Amino acid sequence: MLNRNNEVLTEPKIRVAVLVSGGGTNLQAILDAAHSGMIHSAEVVLVVSSQPGVYALERAKRAGVPSAVLRKQELGGQAGFETALLELLRAYRVDLIVLAGFLSILSNDFTSRYDHRILNVHPSLIPSFCGKGFYGLKVHEAALSRGVKVTGATVHFVNEIPDGGEILAQKAVEILPDDTPETLQRRVMEQAEWKLLPAAVESVSAQMLENRKDR
Repeated sequence: MLNRNNEVLTEPKIRVAVLVSGGGTNLQAILDAAHSGMIHSAEVVLVVSSQPGVYALERAKRAGVPSAVLRKQELGGQAGFETALLELLRAYRVDLIVLAGFLSILSNDFTSRYDHRILNVHPSLIPSFCGKGFYGLKVHEAALSRGVKVTGATVHFVNEIPDGGEILAQKAVEILPDDTPETLQRRVMEQAEWKLLPAAVESVSAQMLENRKDR
């Protein structure tokens, strides 16, 4: 797009912050999708980790994305953590928050400020194996223990109820007879999480841009 002086104008994009706590494989899926053009309505402008030294921070560095570490222990607990997080989000003018392996539950006060602007990916087909205490390998251990034949992943909006927000997308993944929690976790990531989350980021961001035009 050109302006009247024939200068190239950059199309506006939704500014995304990705919150992480570990290796950042879902962060990488988002970064890769943005690099390939699959995500074209959004850009990752900030990565925030709840833990120092995690590999997700290295992924952000390699992609040239600013990052920060916010630890509850150093910020006086939940309230201090969320206050610092809000300040960061405002400083980077963040429109959309993505929880990608983020292990800290956000309060109602925080989630209400970003109503329908926080996405999370959960490694099961909600409402199965979800809610408080179900994260990481614990989800897959529970699925195998229960003996279900199909699991998967879910992308949903975040509200004050852990894994309780509106569901946006789900994808099923077959459980194999010789699965361990580790092999199942990997397959759910490869077949479901890494596909669903970037697609949801693009879909929600495109809708947010469209809503801006209607104002």
